[in-house]
Amino acid sequence: MPPRRTEPSFQANPTPPGGGTLKYQILGPIRLVDEDKVRSISAPKVETLLTVLLIRNNQVVSTSQLISEIWDERPPRRATAAVHVYISNLRKLLGDSGGGPAGPIVTRPPGYLLRLDSEQLDLTVFQRLVRQGRQSMSESRFEDAARTFDEALALWRGPIPLSSDGPVMTAFSVGVEEARLECVELRVEANLRLGRHRAAISDLYGLVNEHPLHEAFYGQLMRALYLSRRRADALEVYHQLREVLRRELGLEPGAALRELQRAVLTDTVVDGEQPARLTSGR
Repeated sequence: MPPRRTEPSFQANPTPPGGGTLKYQILGPIRLVDEDKVRSISAPKVETLLTVLLIRNNQVVSTSQLISEIWDERPPRRATAAVHVYISNLRKLLGDSGGGPAGPIVTRPPGYLLRLDSEQLDLTVFQRLVRQGRQSMSESRFEDAARTFDEALALWRGPIPLSSDGPVMTAFSVGVEEARLECVELRVEANLRLGRHRAAISDLYGLVNEHPLHEAFYGQLMRALYLSRRRADALEVYHQLREVLRRELGLEPGAALRELQRAVLTDTVVDGEQPARLTSGR
């Protein structure tokens, strides 16, 4: 009887990889980009395997950890052998026929390591851009900061689908969404510092509706409204936050929001400006 053939667990364009550097995108459904060719992975278990290796890039991930991520607490009897098959298929997909030092996937006890340059993965590019934006903010270069945060957020292609409930995947999903929200907050802050108060209002209303427990967005919306001569609306936003926090958590707004409310009530300077001093173009 001829040996049983193992079908590849991925879907790729029929055209083989080009000569450029392969890039990996995990800020959304996972994709591999080789110059102008985009390839996707169809098998959930192989997708989980590659995603975990990408999250832990340049670090050894043990076979037991991969098994835990792929099958949670119910691995099959031949789970280790299945992981070897998935790794073999990934190596073919990535243009690596072996496990030696020249290929991206390196066999290194007790598991495997995916070698990457930081510019090959959209996640690490996103993190670099956020660091650059923060540096620009600290130097009061708000135009540069806003542009950099825009570039970082443009890397996101939509929600990140979870193909596994394993600890690495779950922690990544939670942590990267927090990082995205932080970047959104920083971008809004940069635009507010540039005096783009009115332009920010619509987006901020959407953000507080989408994230009703995120106090920072309420504070930014209050500032944008107040500095756009909409004092009553700014106070209404505070009352909305207070109601939500009381109902959902039994809490009051934090000290920064309470101080901001007092500033609006007393018509105090906010961000170094008062509404009466603003030009109509803002």
